[in-house]
Amino acid sequence: MHLYSENLAIEIANYYRNLSLGHGVIPKVFTLVNAEGDQYLFFIDDLRMEKQEETQFLSYIVQTHDAVSYARGTLIILDKKQELIEFAVIDRDSSEAIVCSAELTRDMDEKPIGLTEFEKTLVPKGSIVFNGLFDPIKLSDQTIEDYEGLWDEMKSKILHRSMAI
Repeated sequence: MHLYSENLAIEIANYYRNLSLGHGVIPKVFTLVNAEGDQYLFFIDDLRMEKQEETQFLSYIVQTHDAVSYARGTLIILDKKQELIEFAVIDRDSSEAIVCSAELTRDMDEKPIGLTEFEKTLVPKGSIVFNGLFDPIKLSDQTIEDYEGLWDEMKSKILHRSMAI
């Protein structure tokens, strides 16, 4: 497993802690890191796509940026009293994925007030629903052009930084 994958898990846990407790929001997040240590992070909700097109776009981004790992996270509502923030980190060269989960507590006004530590578990990569973003895809020239345009439009909302040492 790439060192970037382990670091990505730690960073996403901190990111979600800050967003939920500091700002009261829990967005669907997608991030990737490439071999040079470039990290890109954005909110999936900003895409406003149907599930299949969203998956194609994310595959395109993962492959265009030659990612070594990527992560996707969201809020999971189990019932009225139990909510989890959960994310998974998929590593290109590992048969296992990192899954992290923490329980969210809200006050009477539904504002997040507590988050347990993220528990980290290694699971078979194939058990993660969105594990196939490294798989080669065939896209039409028009679709590639559309995705390039969308990426350019999104750049102002994408957090880009270097994880390189």
